[in-house]
Amino acid sequence: MSFEKGFLQNAIKRFKNYKDLGDKTFAQLNEADFFYQPNEASNSIAIIIQHLYGNMMSRWTNFLTEDGEKHWRKRDEEFEAMKCSKQDLISFWNEGWDCLLTTLESLTEEDLVKTIYIRTEPLIVVDAILRQLAHYPYHVGQIVYLGRLIKNENWESLSIPKAKGASKKYNEEIKQGKNKQP
Repeated sequence: MSFEKGFLQNAIKRFKNYKDLGDKTFAQLNEADFFYQPNEASNSIAIIIQHLYGNMMSRWTNFLTEDGEKHWRKRDEEFEAMKCSKQDLISFWNEGWDCLLTTLESLTEEDLVKTIYIRTEPLIVVDAILRQLAHYPYHVGQIVYLGRLIKNENWESLSIPKAKGASKKYNEEIKQGKNKQP
């Protein structure tokens, strides 16, 4: 397998892992939880989803042929609370990820060295992918952290639980084939 093909496969795998962390967080939350803000300056999970949706749709629509900052994007509005349901937010979430993953899955090895633009800044495709692979996990981490904060003692860990001996137990289970590595 070529480096380029491996890069694309691994990037897709990593993006899917981060989407999965968000999905598992959402499954633990009720509708009101999506709108919880620790303080006025902080974003709710709903606002983070709105921002990710706007970014993903802008960046990955016509990825190779148009600037990634589309004229129709209203970034500032992504940070204003919308009146919508948990299901609406999950639909935005899924539509954004579908746009991203469909685009990545359509790329060829040759596409990885092409130049694209984001806000008129030229980037090779590999760099544009890495840029978003840093941006989206940053926000998914915020979502997971807020979910854990909201659920408190009712939180179901998405990784190795915080408990004495949990890492050792987890590693033993991996060796026995009981757990998949993230």
